[in-house]
Amino acid sequence: MNYLGTTYKSAKRAILVLLCAAMIALGASAKPFGDEALPYRIMYKWGLVNKQAGSAVLSLKKNGEHYNSILTARSQPWADKFYMVRDTLKGTMNASNMLPTYYERIAHEGDEDGHDIIKYSFANHKTIGEVTRTKSKKGEHKDRETRTLESTNTTVDMLSSFYYMRNLPYQTMSPGQSVHLTIFSGKCKENLTMKYIGKEKVKLNDKNIECYRITFKFTSDNGAKSSEDMDAWISTDDRRIPLKLEGKLKIGKIQCFYTGSI
Repeated sequence: MNYLGTTYKSAKRAILVLLCAAMIALGASAKPFGDEALPYRIMYKWGLVNKQAGSAVLSLKKNGEHYNSILTARSQPWADKFYMVRDTLKGTMNASNMLPTYYERIAHEGDEDGHDIIKYSFANHKTIGEVTRTKSKKGEHKDRETRTLESTNTTVDMLSSFYYMRNLPYQTMSPGQSVHLTIFSGKCKENLTMKYIGKEKVKLNDKNIECYRITFKFTSDNGAKSSEDMDAWISTDDRRIPLKLEGKLKIGKIQCFYTGSI
């Protein structure tokens, strides 16, 4: 894969995973959410280079005893000439605790297409994810595989994590306090350690906004780092919106900024 493609994959991960800084219930009942749509601008920064690489919108709608969520992410027109990204994530969550019951990822990245589906079940204090994965390159035969992921820890995916974590009581946490979760992706599970750093101000749209700063560490079951650490800054008001998200690349870094009303 070329470097630009790697950049967009990292940007997508920043949006999908760092957004989970917004919330964690810590055993409490999930707070009700209203219908919403949160827009983001994805920037690539390296020295004096500071160029928009993509955009994303995360939407939520109540549907009876469940919530339905959709995230759409796409590269900018200038970048489409080099590496086009059009990704859609869909998820269904139980309204009582924001835990996932269904997850779907539809990805079009460069010359590759991917389609992941996770169907959840719960038994014997375990979360079980039945995964179906389909991958193909343009003009080639589709490869299909199935696998089962299991966890005894609180488990979310790249989409439901955003909503499940919204209720974390940052106002009562001490700097350095950590929370541990499991995240299912299509191909594997990862361990997420989220550490609360403290309060900081972020400048956005010429406003200095007080935020909670969180850092993230991703590891595999054997303890090896599975991706670079990331940071998020979350508004301290009742909306708890991630206003700034940042992840390092081998060259430069990805920054995601909330572009909605504050």
